[in-house]
Amino acid sequence: MNDPVVLVVGAGPAGLSAAYELAVRKVGQVVVVDREAAAGGVPRHCDHTGFGLQDLHRSMNGPSYARHLAARATGAGVILRLSTTVTGVTPHGTATLVGPSGLKEVHPDVVLLATGARERPRSARLVPGDRPAGVFTTGQLQQWVLADLPVGRRAVVVGAEHVAYSAVLTLRHAGVTTAAIVTDLPRHQTVGAFAVAVRIGLRVPLRTSSRIAALHGRGRLEAVEVVNLETGSVHRIDADTAVFTGDWVPDHELARRMEVATVPTTGAPRTDAWGRTSRPGVLAAGNLVHPGETAGIAALGGRAAGRRLAEDLSMGLRPAATGLAMTVAQPLSSVVPAVADPADRPSRLLVRTDRFTGRRLVVAHQDGREIGRARLRHSVPHRTLGVSGRVLAEMTSDGGPVEFTLQ
Repeated sequence: MNDPVVLVVGAGPAGLSAAYELAVRKVGQVVVVDREAAAGGVPRHCDHTGFGLQDLHRSMNGPSYARHLAARATGAGVILRLSTTVTGVTPHGTATLVGPSGLKEVHPDVVLLATGARERPRSARLVPGDRPAGVFTTGQLQQWVLADLPVGRRAVVVGAEHVAYSAVLTLRHAGVTTAAIVTDLPRHQTVGAFAVAVRIGLRVPLRTSSRIAALHGRGRLEAVEVVNLETGSVHRIDADTAVFTGDWVPDHELARRMEVATVPTTGAPRTDAWGRTSRPGVLAAGNLVHPGETAGIAALGGRAAGRRLAEDLSMGLRPAATGLAMTVAQPLSSVVPAVADPADRPSRLLVRTDRFTGRRLVVAHQDGREIGRARLRHSVPHRTLGVSGRVLAEMTSDGGPVEFTLQ
C-alpha cells in the first residue's frame, strides 16, 4: 500500500460515505481501515429495515445497507483494509497500522476519524448486584441474534429511546419475551406511534421514573430489581436477560491520543461544520462527533466532510477548525458543530437536551447579547433537535464564545 492522500479510520456509514465522496472527486488514493473483519459498521448487525432513508432515499435492512455503502466506495476506487487497527498518528502525520500482515507505517496528507460511538455497558453504569451471564448491550444482542446464538427467554430492556424499542423487536425475532422497558425519565423518548405499537401490540409495559437497582443470578441472570424513583418502591422482575441500551459515548481513544481538542460534555472531538478539528490535517465525522445519531445522519455528515475536504485538497489546504467556540447551558447537553466561523456559518446545528422541560425555544447569546433564536419541533431527551444556522445570523467575529440556552 502506497501512502494515501486520505486515511479514513472507520468503515461505518460516515467513513465509507466520506471516502466515496473523496474518491469520486479524484483527490488521490483514499484508504479506509477498520478493526472489524467486514465493512459497514453497526448496521451490519441490525437485521431490520429503515436504513438508507435519510442518505439514499430508500429503505434497506442493515446488512444490505452496509454492503451497499462498502460496494459503492470500492467501486469508486476506495481501498479497504479490514482487520486493521490504527494505533497512533504522530504529530508529523505518520500513522501506524497493525493488521494481518503485521505492522506498517503510512504517511497520509489527511486523516479522517470516523470511529463511531458505543453504548456504555452495565459495568460503566455502576449497576450493583451479581455478575451473571445474560447481560447485553444492544450491539452485543444484535450480534448474537445474527449469529443464531441462544439469547434467553424473558428480558428486561434498560432505556426507552429509539434503540431500546429496536432491541425489543430484535428480542422478539429471537423468540425472547420482553417483560418490561425501564427508563429513569418520566416518558419514553422514541416516536409515539412506535411506543404505542410496542406497548399495545406486543404488550410490553413501560416503567418510567425507574432505574435498575440490582441484577441477581448465579451463573445466569435470574431477576432484575427495579426501584421507582418517585415512590421508592422496589419491584423484582423475573428475567434471564437484560439489555442495556443507549447512553452513547464516542469511540474517541485515537482522537485523544492524537491530542485533538474535545468537547468537555461528551468527549467528542471539537469540530466545525465540515469536520475539521483543532489539529491541521485531521478531521472527524459521524457518531464520533455526535454520538447516538442514526446511520443516515452519520452518513450525511461523512458525505459533507468528504465534499469539503476534497475542495480544500484541490486548493492545497490542510485546514484546522477556526472560529468561535459554541457551548450549551443546561438542560441542553451538546451542540454540533462546536466551532463556528462567522464568515462560514453552518446551515444547520444539532442540539440535544438531557431531560424533559417543555421548553422549545433555543436562544443563542454572545457576550451577553442575544444573537438569534429558533423554535424546536420537540425537546425530547436523547433525540436530535435540529436548529437552522440562521440562529447565528448576528454572530460577530470579534466577539466571544456563543452559548445556547433552552427557554
